[in-house]
Amino acid sequence: MDIKILICMGTSGISAGAEEVARNFESELKQRKLAGKCRVIKTGDRGLFRDTLVDIITPELGRITYEYVKPGDVAGIVEKHLLEGKPVKELQAGEDYKQFFSGQNRIVLSNCGEIDPEDIDDYTAHNGYNALKKIFNMTPEDMIEEIKKSGLKGRGGAGFLTGLKWEFCRKARCPQGTDDVKYVICNADEGDPGAFMDRSILEGDPHSAIEGMIIAGYATGANEGYVYCRAEYPLAIKRLIRTISQARKKGFLGKSILGSSFSFDINIKQGAGAFVCGEETALIASIEGHRGIPMPRPPFPAQKGLWGKPTLINNVETLANVRHIILKGAQWFSSIGSEKSKGTKVFALAGKVKNTGLVEVPMGTTIRQLIYGPGGGMADKKAGFKGVQIGGPSGGCLSEELLDTPIDYESITGTGAIMGSGGMVVMDARTCMVDMARFFLDFTVTESCGKCVPCRVGLKRMLEVLEDITGGRGKEEHIDFLQEMGTNIKDTALCGLGNTAPNPVLTTLRYFSDEYQAHIKDRACTSHVCLGLLKFEVMKDKCVKCGICYKACPVGAVDWKKKEYAKINKDKCIQCKACINACPFMAIE
Repeated sequence: MDIKILICMGTSGISAGAEEVARNFESELKQRKLAGKCRVIKTGDRGLFRDTLVDIITPELGRITYEYVKPGDVAGIVEKHLLEGKPVKELQAGEDYKQFFSGQNRIVLSNCGEIDPEDIDDYTAHNGYNALKKIFNMTPEDMIEEIKKSGLKGRGGAGFLTGLKWEFCRKARCPQGTDDVKYVICNADEGDPGAFMDRSILEGDPHSAIEGMIIAGYATGANEGYVYCRAEYPLAIKRLIRTISQARKKGFLGKSILGSSFSFDINIKQGAGAFVCGEETALIASIEGHRGIPMPRPPFPAQKGLWGKPTLINNVETLANVRHIILKGAQWFSSIGSEKSKGTKVFALAGKVKNTGLVEVPMGTTIRQLIYGPGGGMADKKAGFKGVQIGGPSGGCLSEELLDTPIDYESITGTGAIMGSGGMVVMDARTCMVDMARFFLDFTVTESCGKCVPCRVGLKRMLEVLEDITGGRGKEEHIDFLQEMGTNIKDTALCGLGNTAPNPVLTTLRYFSDEYQAHIKDRACTSHVCLGLLKFEVMKDKCVKCGICYKACPVGAVDWKKKEYAKINKDKCIQCKACINACPFMAIE
């Protein structure tokens, strides 16, 4: 067909009405007798959250991208663009769209928003399963060596060399007297708040992860695999089920793959949403039907994993890189990135930044380049940049002085944060860093499995102290307590969740100590966030008499007249903070 119409229909697109947009396109094309000339392709999300994105590709006009497309816009687009040959300028993607993609190097995300994820023929038309075909001309040892030379590190957060992990599993032996069975697990239990890298890959390009699993199975000597995906990802699971079925029918999965002596098949295990099950040993326990509780290591899963057998565990992004390395070579991959961290990394950019979404950039890109490049800078330039939380709830809060830190495993670890799976939350002056530390610690306390004392008791005690500080009950000795307790928990907790959970507290103590001092000594929250420290009074030196707070108050507690200062009636005030959130001048304390 001469004309392609690409409609982004991942979770983000569907929630914005993409399904109705697609139906309207199909209906309009049919009515205008264009259905035979046009192909509507329902893709995954491309990364930039612009509600429904639609691309129309024609021989005459090339590729035109429309953003914020509503169902009511479809008839006009078909009429003007397809029949009259004139793009609808008012709906075309603007400079923000161009900026978002200009600084990226899309390898893992290259098919997302470009192919129909539920059509295996669309995947094979984009070099899909060509890497699988290539490996049968290589020995498993040669293939592992290629992955080692590439420098690919696990993208799930730990940053361990993928090829080395594969080699350990390849060399591992099953317990004496048992069947020689090994497993490959794709860890898609993406539990970090605000992280959606794995979800988007599984929704937009699921075959890439499946192909990576098959290749990993061949390299390690495994014949069975599991995709462990949280049940909160229904669209990803639906597309995985279809993907696996298609791969079996085409001979890419099952017995004697592509006529070879190698057999490999994949099952799907749905997780129940426990954050701790992202940890390898807890994930294994969950697949086995037990409660997801971490186990001491060693032995590591590559030596003794699922049902006591050697087990390779990689996350979705790691596996999605594999086919590109096999096709283009280790030297190509290792030429991208920094000296010690090779390739690209996908980040979920969220918070007070202009362009939110998934960004794939080379390792070594600085935090500043990411935020002010694809991210487009701060959403509210007046509020300005204050900090960035990198690495999810167990990551760290970094200040403006660290904006030029390269994004690689070594540099980020040096700041006291962690790379994590790739969550990045940008914060402006309206964010209280003490409250932010309390928020993330509250999450990890809730998600702790409770098996070890440092995590079960220590994190809870740290949270209680943070609640005292944000509630106006802080004491000088609380600072030393948080520092000492956080360090001890990092050193003594059983698993990665406990080892990293204190990071938000320790990094905010390190880079935003003045805010802790203000909370404790001055009994003031300079960001006007912590309810226990707010007076709900209008500061005349900052008030511009605009009346925004008057209009925002839901209970009429703000007294205001034109050209006069606002005043809050405390008898009526319910302390909902609507006035504080609305005031762009931070004039309400």
